[in-house]
Parts: sequence; C-alpha cells; structure tokens
Amino acid sequence: ICAMTADQLLKAMTAVTVEDLLLPLMLQLILILSVARLFAYLFRRMGQPAVVGEIAAGLVLGPSLLGALFPDAFAALFRPELHGLSSAASDQILGRVLMAIAQIGLVFLLFLIGLEFEFDHLKLHGSAAVAISLTGVLLPFALGIGLGWWMHPQVGPDLPFVGFVLFMGVAMSITAIPILGRIMLEMGISKTPLAAVTISAAAVDDAAGWILLATVAALTKAELHLGKTVGMIAATIAFAAFMILVARPLLSRLVRYMLHVGKGELGVNSLAAILVILFACAIVTNLIGIFAIFGAFLLGAVLSTETEFRAAISRRMSDFVTAFFLPVFFAYTGLRTNIGSLESSHLWMMAAMVSGVAILGKFGGCTLAAWLSGLKPREAACVGIMMNTRALMELIVINVGKDLGVIPDSVFCMLVLMALLTTFMTTPILLWTSRGTELEPLIRESGFLAPGPRTAEAPG
Repeated sequence: ICAMTADQLLKAMTAVTVEDLLLPLMLQLILILSVARLFAYLFRRMGQPAVVGEIAAGLVLGPSLLGALFPDAFAALFRPELHGLSSAASDQILGRVLMAIAQIGLVFLLFLIGLEFEFDHLKLHGSAAVAISLTGVLLPFALGIGLGWWMHPQVGPDLPFVGFVLFMGVAMSITAIPILGRIMLEMGISKTPLAAVTISAAAVDDAAGWILLATVAALTKAELHLGKTVGMIAATIAFAAFMILVARPLLSRLVRYMLHVGKGELGVNSLAAILVILFACAIVTNLIGIFAIFGAFLLGAVLSTETEFRAAISRRMSDFVTAFFLPVFFAYTGLRTNIGSLESSHLWMMAAMVSGVAILGKFGGCTLAAWLSGLKPREAACVGIMMNTRALMELIVINVGKDLGVIPDSVFCMLVLMALLTTFMTTPILLWTSRGTELEPLIRESGFLAPGPRTAEAPG
C-alpha cells in the first residue's frame, strides 16, 4: 500500500507543470512585495526603520493575523491546492520553493552584511567598550541559558536539552549591527565618541554571537557526538583560516583587477565570477554542516576592507536584495510564526519573560556596564538601548534554530515577537535618553525629527 501511495504521489507530482507552480507563487510574491513596501513606508512615517515594518508585514501575512481573521483567503493565497495534489502535498511543494528563495536571499544578504563589517571597530575604544562588549555577550548568554533550562521541560521536553539551552543563550546575545549603524547614520550621530564605543562593543558582540551560533549548530548537527563535533569545529576553523590567510590576498587582487577593467564598476562577467565564488563558499560551510550562510558571511568579511568593491557590489546587488529577497524572508518567517501557538496564559507569560530577559540582558546589562565605566546615566542608557537592537540578525538566528530542530513553534513565536519589540523600542527610547547628551543637537540637525519618511535604507 505504501509503495502504491508513493507511486500515486509521484505520478500526481509529475502532472504538476511549471505554470501550475508559477501562478500561485507569483500571486504570493505580488502580495508579499506590495505589503512589505506599504508597511515599510508606514513605519518610516512613524520614525521606525523600514525593516521593522517589513517584519510586521511578514507577521500580518502569516497565520497569526491573515490566517486567523481570513482563513479562506489565507488558504487560497498561501495554501492552494495544485493540480492533482492534496492541500498538504501542495503546501509542502510551494513552501519548499518559497523557502529556497528565502535561503538564497539569505546567502546574498549575509554576503552584503559581511562586506559592511568594519574590523576597525574591533580596535576597541577604551575600557568602556571592553566592559560593554563583555557584558553584552556574557550576561544575556547566561540569562538565556538559565531561562532555557527552566523553559525546556515545559515547552520542548522531547527536544535536545543542550541544543535548546545553548540556543536560547545565543538568541539573547545578538545585536543587529547593520540596522544599528543605519539608525546612527539617519540620526547623524555615527561620528560621535558615544557611537564609536557602542558600535565597537556591538561588533565584538556580533562576532562572538556568530561564533557561538556556529558552535551550537555544530554541536546539534553532530548530535553531541564528540568526534563529529570536534571535526565540524576544526573544519570551520580551518576554512576560516584559509579564507583569511590564503584566499583574502588573492581575492583582493582579483576584485581590484575587476574594478580596473570595469573602470570602477563590476561588469557582467565579473559579477558572475563573484557569484560563483560566493556560492562555492556557501557550499563549503554547507558541507561542513554549519549552514551555507556562514560561508557567505565569511566571504563578505574577508573582502570588507575593499571599499571600492564594497560600493560597486552594493550598487549591483543591494537594492534588489532589499526589495525582493528581504520581504520574501520576512514573509517566510511570518508563515512559520503562529501566535495561536501561544495557546495559554502560561505561554504568554513565558513570551513576556523571553522579551524581559532579552531586554534585561542587553539594555540593562550594557547600560550598567557603560555607567560603571564612567559614562553619565543618560549616555549609558543610550548605549544600552542601541545595544538592545536585534532586528533582522535575530530573525536569521531564530530561523537557524528552527531549522536545527532545537526550538518548538511556540518558542519560535516568542523569539520573533522579542526581535520585533526590541527593534521597535530602540528609536523612541533613544530619542528620550539622548536629551542633554552630545547626541541631542546632532539628532536635531540631522532632520530625523522632521515629519515624513527618510530615504536611506539598508538590510537590518
């Protein structure tokens, strides 16, 4: 019977044409891109970064809102039945197509984020940055482990304990440097000593966060087998060393030659070559077992000192990644997020605790560290709230945890809500805490407080 069922399913899938797949997929993309740009515009009008609106758009299009309020419309748009296939089979096929698009987008996005990673920030600006960076990693990580230890038997007793607990620690430790840098630029405060201290500490935090995430991924994928885990970590270190010591000087010469030939621009052949190298790096880390996105980020990071190349690749790729791939990723995250999974007051209490612990670890811990390092209370609070920004980087980490199978749907939802809350609260609290500091006159001069949307955007 099983063989017949499999044969029947294969026959039905073969009968589905490319056009059968394209029609619902294109309808989904039209809706996703339109709603994402609308919400980005509306949230920019409210003084929020565009990425906050796009995250919200993804949640609105998912089962949490559209699926709950208009289940028939949601099913018709995102759960259509393909020719000859059941709704469940159709959902699996279309879902995988959307997931593949989102994952390719993440490869591009992490490459761009790696290119924007300025290693000069790692030359820490004094004891304040050291204290803030250490606190910004260690305290949230410790609090996340404690929270995960308490939550595990209640939300995921069948999930791997070590993987769940370590992942909760990593999820609490993330700071989103791209959107933090964008907020600073929009407010005109990026050149201030306070911003330099904050971005330096955030750079160290993010570097530590990616190392921790890669380690947790290796531990989980190796199923806590010591030999496999050590092998994956060793392979990752070896590949990183190869990229930094061997590939970096060769790639630097290559991209400089490409820019020379193209008179400052990347031609079609040069862009194709970069894409081949990008996917090759992603394949390496995929084969190692720690996700393709790490290879993409590493390639961008080793080329981040090539400022002309960074500008040229940004002109070629940034707008399309922001306009197309980012909304698809947010919609994909939204489709995986179901607020209905928080089906009891106890789970909602846990969701509040997740956000509370995240804010306490980053905002509270970094504020205290900055104050003890000699900053005035309001200046310390500015540092704390900026370090608390999570945005897209947190969503990437959360989706990795979901794909690793270490967090259930309910915790996935809690962490998505936390990412949205901690990003949404940054701008209004920063405007309040900046009063009386070196930041206040610069923010006024920047035009940030003027009504209407600002034009600068970047992946967050």
